[in-house]
Amino acid sequence: MKKIVVFVVFVMLFSCQNKKDEPFGTVSKAVAEIADDSVEAKIKLGEELFNGVGLCYTCHKPDQKIIGPSIKEIATIYKEQNADMVDFLRENAKPIVDSSQYEVMKTNFAITKSMKDFELEAIEIYMHSFLD
Repeated sequence: MKKIVVFVVFVMLFSCQNKKDEPFGTVSKAVAEIADDSVEAKIKLGEELFNGVGLCYTCHKPDQKIIGPSIKEIATIYKEQNADMVDFLRENAKPIVDSSQYEVMKTNFAITKSMKDFELEAIEIYMHSFLD
C-alpha cells in the first residue's frame, strides 16, 4: 500500500512541473483579437469561423456554386434585400437565396446556434467582404 501512495505522489509531483504560468495581467492572443473591433479583425475572425468550426466552406465557395450558393451570391442577395444573415443562421428567418438547399443547411444550424452573436456577425461581415 505504501508503494502505491509513494508512486501516486511521485507522479503528481512530476506531472505538474511542465506547466507554464502566465504572468499576471496578460491577455491571451485570441481574446486580444476578439477585443479588436476593427473591420479587418472581424473579417479575419469570420474567415476563421467560416473555414473552421462553422464548416461553411464545405458547401459554399467564393465564386461558384458547389452544394450551396456561392458566398458572393448569398452576400449580394442579403444586401439587396436588406436581410439579416444572423437571423437566418439562428434559424429565425426563412431562406431567401436557394430554398431548395434549405434541408441540407438545416443540419448546420446546430453549429451556428451554438455560436455567439459576435461570431455570427463576423461570418456575415466576412461574407459581405466578397462584394468589395
